[in-house]
Amino acid sequence: MPSSLAPFFNAKGVAVLGASTNPKKLSYGILENLLINGYKGEVFPVNPNAVEILGKKAYPTIADVPDPVELAVVVLPVTIIMETMRAIGERGIKTVVIITGGFKELGPEGAEIEKSVKKLARDYGMRVVGPNCVGTMDVRTGLNNTFIKGVPQAGPIAFISQSGAICGGVIDLIINSKIGFSHMASLGNMMDVNETDMLEYFAQDEDVQVIAIYSEGIADGRKFMNVAREVSKKKPIVFLKAGKNDAGAKAVSSHTGSLAGSYAAYQAAMRQAGVIEVQTINELFSLAWALGSQPLPKGKRVAMTTNAGGAAALAADSFDFNGFMLAEIAPEIQTRLREKLNPSAQVSNPVDMLGSVSPEDYLWSLENLDDDEGVDVLMPILVPQALVNTPGVANSWVEIGKKTEKTILTCLMGERSTCESEQMLNLNKVPVFKFPDQAGPVLKGMWEYKEVLEREVFTEAESQAVNQSALDKAKEAVGERKVIGEYESRLLLDAYGIPSVPGGLAKSVDEALALAEEIGYPVVLKIVAEGVLHKSDAGGIVLNIQNQEKLRVAFEKLIRRIETNEPSAEIVGAMVEKMAVSGVEVIVGMRRDATFGPLMMFGMGGTMVELMKDIQFRVAPLSNADIESMVAETMAGKLLNGYRGAPIADFKALYGVIAQLSHLALENPEIHEIEINPLIVYPQGDGVLAIDSRMILA
Repeated sequence: MPSSLAPFFNAKGVAVLGASTNPKKLSYGILENLLINGYKGEVFPVNPNAVEILGKKAYPTIADVPDPVELAVVVLPVTIIMETMRAIGERGIKTVVIITGGFKELGPEGAEIEKSVKKLARDYGMRVVGPNCVGTMDVRTGLNNTFIKGVPQAGPIAFISQSGAICGGVIDLIINSKIGFSHMASLGNMMDVNETDMLEYFAQDEDVQVIAIYSEGIADGRKFMNVAREVSKKKPIVFLKAGKNDAGAKAVSSHTGSLAGSYAAYQAAMRQAGVIEVQTINELFSLAWALGSQPLPKGKRVAMTTNAGGAAALAADSFDFNGFMLAEIAPEIQTRLREKLNPSAQVSNPVDMLGSVSPEDYLWSLENLDDDEGVDVLMPILVPQALVNTPGVANSWVEIGKKTEKTILTCLMGERSTCESEQMLNLNKVPVFKFPDQAGPVLKGMWEYKEVLEREVFTEAESQAVNQSALDKAKEAVGERKVIGEYESRLLLDAYGIPSVPGGLAKSVDEALALAEEIGYPVVLKIVAEGVLHKSDAGGIVLNIQNQEKLRVAFEKLIRRIETNEPSAEIVGAMVEKMAVSGVEVIVGMRRDATFGPLMMFGMGGTMVELMKDIQFRVAPLSNADIESMVAETMAGKLLNGYRGAPIADFKALYGVIAQLSHLALENPEIHEIEINPLIVYPQGDGVLAIDSRMILA
């Protein structure tokens, strides 16, 4: 376990700098939390104007605080933060929580202060959580240096949050439900300690069974992916991203100063790293709790037993939408169910026992459904009624939960009359939901984690070595330009062994005629001009030119047309290329993401790419499985796989191009974007051809 982070959760002594005697101050709340939650270590208030706070002797400076003290919690103005941190460093304390705000979240001036504090902390070898956070909490040791009101039930979930307010809100939401947490860590601006550091720490803690993360922006995307790949094989990681769209990203920037990366990159990165992404706070903790308290489903067949058909119908819709199905109850099980249930009860799936159901009815139905080998998941549902013993029903669910080896999720569709029963279920590690449609996304997440555990170890897909001489010549041709058209980008693709349609650059009619004779008619003309990137939009492409005379006329007309349509363009000439045989047109590309690096793209290509939006993304480097799934999940991939009798495409050649483009992106960080559109994919054995390409340099 990384010992540098351990004192945030089990320090032998904690000093609170800026501790106040005023109960309305945050620092008073922090001191109180350290004293009332069972923490066995020493607590030292630091305040030059106080003698005693909450029964604890106050010290004028951190230098006066006696041993043992391993953690400093700073609640002092940003204007004196440098001298405060220097004093902490001189005292020899190596772990610090800075609660104080006023840093990069407020703009450039605050960012400079934060930068200076970070350098000072590194000089003293200190690890820092924050600034602009609410602190950290260990439910088991009682070390709670937050100012949050209340402590959750002890349990399997470690929660990492960039937002302190989210931590407080979550505790208030779940504290009465008895969902169990082991740790909470509010990281704020992540000046030093970030989510990846905490992920590594919690991976080593035996009390942590599942890690939940709320993120506004990951500090180092590649490091996070590498660590998460390892951790997710040991413990599930559930992830909620804020700032998915432009409005959200702006809110994130003003909140913590984070630069929100592309959400497409986050989606791809989490999936590749084995992290289960969710869309709401409710899903974050519903799924985390289920993963921390229940076995993973062995299959996708769900059996429901209920007193309310409507609630069961909503649950069934949720299961279907999330890839699960209603189990076919075996005839012998249905016969047994009829022996004790109401004669009017429905004993197929869902087992509907009608309104005034008893705890014994639920116990009988669940025991028999548990015996059915065609059932993988048990889902009892109760809508409280005047004549129903809700706690008794919940107790029957707990009894089954202790016996069964199957996944059990439950629903008490209520709140006012179900609180006691909800607590009983959660304390016995039987997850319970208020709404029947909450179970579907949870099962989907549990299944995704099952698939993560079944994955092979990540191995980067093989790629050809670059032709260094050709690459040097290509970069020389590019020069200092930032927007690169087909001619120069084609040279780069050639250096990486990506096949292009035969052809070359002609600066005059005579050169065009010579090239056409060499490659053979029919040919295509494409304008090459600075300032013209999308040739088709500018009328810069002429197709299917059959002979010399038509080529001569087409070349001259093409030049005149571009001179008229794009008067500011600097015309270099035209590409003369062999007219390619038709095939399936796809797009393969890369956009460099600020957080994760090269984001590879695949989908349906041609002129309809923006309209179709048939695109999948993966973060480079890619494994063979990454490449195959990226292709398979698109309509283009289904078309290539012999849709409606079409020939199977040359997947080997296509996968090779994607691997080579990934290789190119990783080795040439100056390339910000690259696109091959279209890449024509031919039937198996006939390869692929890059027909058009472009690049943008950073």
